[in-house]
Amino acid sequence: MGRMSVNHRPPEEPAQPSAAPRSLAEQLRARDDASLAALLQVRPDLITPVPTDLTQLATRAGTRASVVRALEHLDRFALQTAEALAVAPDPAAYDTLLALLAGDEGDPEVTGALPRALATLREQALVWGADDRLRLVRTARELLAPSPQHPSPTGLGPTVAEATAGMSPGRIQEILATAGLPTTHDAVSAVAALTELFTDRTRMRALLDEAPADSLEVLSRLVWGPPYGQVTADPAPRLRWLLDRGLLLPTAPGTVVIPREVALHLRAGRAHRKTEPLPPAVEPAVTHRPQAVDATAAGQAYTALATVEELLKDWDEGGPAVLRAGGLSVRDLKRTAVALDVPEPIAAFWIELAYAAGLLASDDEADEQYAATPAYDAWLELPAAERWTRLATAWLTATRTPGLVGGRDAKDRTLSALGPGLDRSAAPEVRHRVLALLAALPEGASAAADSLIARLHWERPLRNPESQARTDDLRTRLARWALSEAELLGITGRGALSTHGRALLATPPDAPLTGAELAAAASRAGRLLAPLLPTPLGHVLLQADLTAVAPGPLERPLADMLGVLADVESKGGATVYRFTPGSVRRALDAGRSASDLHAFLAAHSSTPVPQPLTYLIDDVARRHGHLRIGAASAYVRCDDDAMLNEILADKRSADLRLRRLAPTVLAAGTDPATLLEGLRAMGFAPAAESTEGDVLIARAHAHRTPPRTAPEPVPEGPPVPDATLLTAAIRAIRAGDLASTAPRKAAAPAANGSLPRTTSAETLATMQAAVLTGEPLWIGYVNAEGSASQRVIAPIRVEGGFVTAYDHTADEVRTFPLHRITGVAELADENAPLEAQ
Repeated sequence: MGRMSVNHRPPEEPAQPSAAPRSLAEQLRARDDASLAALLQVRPDLITPVPTDLTQLATRAGTRASVVRALEHLDRFALQTAEALAVAPDPAAYDTLLALLAGDEGDPEVTGALPRALATLREQALVWGADDRLRLVRTARELLAPSPQHPSPTGLGPTVAEATAGMSPGRIQEILATAGLPTTHDAVSAVAALTELFTDRTRMRALLDEAPADSLEVLSRLVWGPPYGQVTADPAPRLRWLLDRGLLLPTAPGTVVIPREVALHLRAGRAHRKTEPLPPAVEPAVTHRPQAVDATAAGQAYTALATVEELLKDWDEGGPAVLRAGGLSVRDLKRTAVALDVPEPIAAFWIELAYAAGLLASDDEADEQYAATPAYDAWLELPAAERWTRLATAWLTATRTPGLVGGRDAKDRTLSALGPGLDRSAAPEVRHRVLALLAALPEGASAAADSLIARLHWERPLRNPESQARTDDLRTRLARWALSEAELLGITGRGALSTHGRALLATPPDAPLTGAELAAAASRAGRLLAPLLPTPLGHVLLQADLTAVAPGPLERPLADMLGVLADVESKGGATVYRFTPGSVRRALDAGRSASDLHAFLAAHSSTPVPQPLTYLIDDVARRHGHLRIGAASAYVRCDDDAMLNEILADKRSADLRLRRLAPTVLAAGTDPATLLEGLRAMGFAPAAESTEGDVLIARAHAHRTPPRTAPEPVPEGPPVPDATLLTAAIRAIRAGDLASTAPRKAAAPAANGSLPRTTSAETLATMQAAVLTGEPLWIGYVNAEGSASQRVIAPIRVEGGFVTAYDHTADEVRTFPLHRITGVAELADENAPLEAQ
């Protein structure tokens, strides 16, 4: 609907305050729309739901959960900058912050990187204020500042003022005297004098020059943290010397701490032992020819397709049962690993990948089991490159983590494949970042795993100092799994990112992909991969030892038929099939005749059909179906009574409980299926028959689940808002802020200064006057759910108990019932005119 022309609109750019901001809300108010959009993109939890105004946005940005999430997404130097601000005076000047990070001697890399880190903290609303009054958001300061319960990542302890807060004034005066300072008339000035001493580099050097060597050794053990130590009731002389001069201060009975100012002097002003302003480089390990990398990756991509097909073909008639708690049993995982000829962790990866791609699910029947989904049949009909992109995109976005299979959860329960507890929301981000770092290397270069993980740790460090050196944290394991899984899937080859793997990333690769962008990237990758995949063959090499060699991948009809007629003996670059009486009988049971098999082999063999194979087929076919088995409970029928006599005389038939009913018929005490298998085990080739006497054709029944959707990834937090949502949210926040902060003319006093209170007659008269003058109004409004809000509107007409007005909050023309308007006030002159659009 087109918007009606009105005389008043909020300005496109917020007015810049004339003075320094007094709060985070004021600084947010001074931002332009692009800056607000950047904040909401990097911290999407702030618009869930959309704040009513900028004050509420600032309040939400300071909540503990939101601040913790924001801190966890900082890189190492930005986090070190926040940690330095937490131990700096509040507020702190830029130069003070720089000194804490660069030290007394200065560090040009820190000097160059600090503006970027500080801009990051400001953009994410963790720091506000001008450069001469930098303030860390209070919640962030509480999280990062030192305390006995939560040591600071910097290893610093409390300041002199904080450590002496409970100390007697007399004791403080004694410390001053021993340190060579004049006594003062009160504790406040005494603490200030001691602080001034500890922050004066020259005077502190002179004081420490007098210290015994063993006292300095005590300080050296505490200087980089933890800053607390234990002492006895009668401290040793080396400790007494430090305690008497305030270089160690008691914080609790038996506990002392090195004051922050003393530690900073001994550290040459540095807040951190090692400041890391620049990310560590990802070092190339080995460089291969790009063509070799692409060929290796394409070969592995085809192997991935064949493995997933083999897995689901093995489960075609119904896979393993679903555990009561969900997932696959250890026994079934081992059985699947043997069938795929891979280790169990690799088998778990393929199973989880098929599940993530929507090709595998549980059937939800009474005896619940896993089976292929209808989507699997559609997937089989796609070209090979498109089938691969389905798997690759499912892997990139899945939060399920196969590497956890076999581990333990928080309740010490085993984590099983396809079971609960495998989702890790950080997995997609780590996978994408690993591929992006590989993409930054020269083409054909693989990365040294340790340098890649060091880079990931710099980009997303662990906030717990004791965890920084750990090699078993989740992100490290996710990165190592991503490298191995990308190789299995054919995204990388020989450890280097392939050309089609590179196409899966955005441009630039650091940028996250939306759903549409990922689909486009997958399409590009598929086009690049297609020419590299091997062309399926339509022939095999038959050999006299009853084997067939497939020198490459086979066309699907040939592969399916050969899989029935022969058993796979070995896999690799060439697949070897072996013909056996059992495999030939399997083909005959499926409805093929001997002539069909001869014609099939002759048509698809590049060599003449060997005579032993012809004899094998004819021999099995000659005996196939000579015996007939049906349901009596079960019977055996044969025109050759001598064969029936042979069966009865065989001791192995005792368990079948056979007895003769007629010269050509034997009855059995077992069911037809057991009788069929028993006679086959004795070396006969019986065929099952129907009640009409026709041979039953034993075709495999493909069991499928009902239609299933692929499992949804578990997000790490609220989704990143798109451009449309950002535009609408910023408009609503701006309008709500205008309504809450717009100066208003004097009106009837409201309780607690909240919504205006005017009578119905006054509200109606003011509305009608505003329609004639075009002046904007500030109203209090209560909606149908009882939620109260403040709005700035420009009335257009008033009739029938309703006012139609342009609502700046919703940025549209709306109709308001007059009885829901609690009061109205005219805006002050300095707030108008508002430009019309």
